[in-house]
Amino acid sequence: MGRNVGAAPRRLSGVGRRLRVDYPRRGRRGLARLVPSWRQLLGLLLLCCGTVAALVAYVYSTVRIEDVNASARAEATVYYWADGTQMAVVGAVNRQAVPLSDIPPSLQNAVIAAENADFYSDPGFSVAGVGRAVVNMARGGQIQGGSTITQQYVKNTYLTPEQTVDRKLRELCLSVKLSRSLSKAEILQGYLNTSWFGRNAYGVQAAARAYYGMDAKDLDPGRAALLAALLKGAQDYDPSLSEANHRRAQARWRYVLDRQVELGHMSRQERAEYTEFPEPRRQSVPTGLSGQTGYLVDVANKYIAQRTGLTAEDLGRGGYRIRTTFDRDSVERLRQSVDSATARTLDPERRSTDRDVQVGAASVRPGDGAVLALYGGPDATRHFTNNADTAGVPVGAAFKPFVLAAALQHGVRSAGSAVPPPPVSADSFYDATGALVSGTPLSPQERAGTGGPLPGGVLPFATGLPTLREALVGDGDGVYSRLGEDVGLAKVRDLAVSTGLLPQSMAPLERRFSAGTSTPSAVRMADAYATFAQDGRRTDPYSVTSVTYRGTRLEGLERPPGRQVLDTEVAREVSRAMRDVAVDALEPGTLRALGPVAAGRTGADERLRAAWFVGYTEEVSTAVTVFRTRPGEAALLPLSGAGGPGVERGDFLPLRVWSSYMAATLPGADDAGDGASAAAR
Repeated sequence: MGRNVGAAPRRLSGVGRRLRVDYPRRGRRGLARLVPSWRQLLGLLLLCCGTVAALVAYVYSTVRIEDVNASARAEATVYYWADGTQMAVVGAVNRQAVPLSDIPPSLQNAVIAAENADFYSDPGFSVAGVGRAVVNMARGGQIQGGSTITQQYVKNTYLTPEQTVDRKLRELCLSVKLSRSLSKAEILQGYLNTSWFGRNAYGVQAAARAYYGMDAKDLDPGRAALLAALLKGAQDYDPSLSEANHRRAQARWRYVLDRQVELGHMSRQERAEYTEFPEPRRQSVPTGLSGQTGYLVDVANKYIAQRTGLTAEDLGRGGYRIRTTFDRDSVERLRQSVDSATARTLDPERRSTDRDVQVGAASVRPGDGAVLALYGGPDATRHFTNNADTAGVPVGAAFKPFVLAAALQHGVRSAGSAVPPPPVSADSFYDATGALVSGTPLSPQERAGTGGPLPGGVLPFATGLPTLREALVGDGDGVYSRLGEDVGLAKVRDLAVSTGLLPQSMAPLERRFSAGTSTPSAVRMADAYATFAQDGRRTDPYSVTSVTYRGTRLEGLERPPGRQVLDTEVAREVSRAMRDVAVDALEPGTLRALGPVAAGRTGADERLRAAWFVGYTEEVSTAVTVFRTRPGEAALLPLSGAGGPGVERGDFLPLRVWSSYMAATLPGADDAGDGASAAAR
């Protein structure tokens, strides 16, 4: 009996030993103690799988299939001016549901071929897609992967567009439930009636009307293939939006047709009938987005997509309240300034050259980067390219301040000489031997290498030896091309990007790079010059201050923080040099009224086919660009001849727009028209 009493503790002790987790592992030394055994790894894996399975089971049991027509009652998306007053309403979802019998088989097959080849056999979700979503989650990226048609239908109809683990899990469970309760035909019909095709068109019927002006049932396989291609993202595949979009749309259209042949939905003989790309009709913009409003909404949408991941498709579904930075009065003043300057200078009825002239402009507040005003074109419902946010327009000599800043910031290379290069200042110049000379500014006679006075009326830089400051004002492309090479073109590019220009707008690093072959937008030029205005402190431009979705504020739209990217004295010296440009360009009365002005400009002899004027005061930085282009043609046309034979300078129009607008912003200006007439006279 004594043995039995004493045996129980030993058995309990054995159980305790078996339940104890041996980690860190006994009997091991060093790091080996931290390496789990295969049993521990297996147990951990089973625990994780069990937890995930329990979570999926819980979500599956709690999610409900709601009213499938709820999205048709979605609220409009409303945009507001900076002062909180209503700017635009992008109204109710443009959707017309049609039965699957009214959707031609060619369109059904094209969509399945493009989006989900295994649609009729899959369980409603893609294992590979779920795997990609898990990998993205582990990497800290967006919780998304390749979705099936069923998953996309669920997202379109039942869920919000947020990218979270919870939403992805609910999407998966709803897809499985939907596959068990609806037929594949019903799911396909629902998907085709709720998908976004761009142009504010939801569903194939609205898309067929928007792109081809016909009903969906009348689409041929060629047109059906383009609509299927748009499902990959209309903002990137609507061929009317840009040349790049047109190229992508053609490639995707060919892929959709070829894929149908590969899957047996179309014979090779039928495929051979569709070799000519079916160009859609021109885009029609809602009248509520007429004038400058459509351009403002476009810029706001792009900013939201960049910061939150919300696409134009998401915003078009409605329910959003968007507060922008745009100042209603500034937008109107800028529009009036452009209209006044172009009306006084251009005569498209008499001169064919004037018919193709385009103006783009943007105004940014130094210090915080808020975009105050844009001029994107005459009317967003007729001119669809946003000239204020366009790419492809070379900036010309307005790029020279960035070259000067790079020289001041980094100095020049010694070019193999044992003697270190001299420090650079705005009064440095290249002497007769081609060496950059700096120090105490020399007289024009000393720089010219002459013993006597220069001929009457000859400017100092007429000798070929201008200072960097003078070359910034005059035709100094040769000087700045040389300076850019001496500094290092990569350093010039990097400095320009650090002030706010986008890397993708930078031209190849060849000799004329420093003369302005890069193609930044007016928004970015205004913001980059604002960096000089703020003594070298950069703040990225922003156009939206808040977005709420049905009362809930979205994250990711906090104001971009500022950061110092240039030495303070470098930025101030560039500003001082650019004030000479302003003195040379503006009428003295206008300059005095505006206060300290710094500016960069293209010149009368500019070889690039665009004209710019960019300048700032302490309160506003504004960029204006003028170029010539014809609809449907990517190449720019020469500006020569625009404005008539009596025009003295090639950059007259951007200067007139800029000075008119900036004068109109002064306190006490009665209206934009009065300021325009005073400044542009």
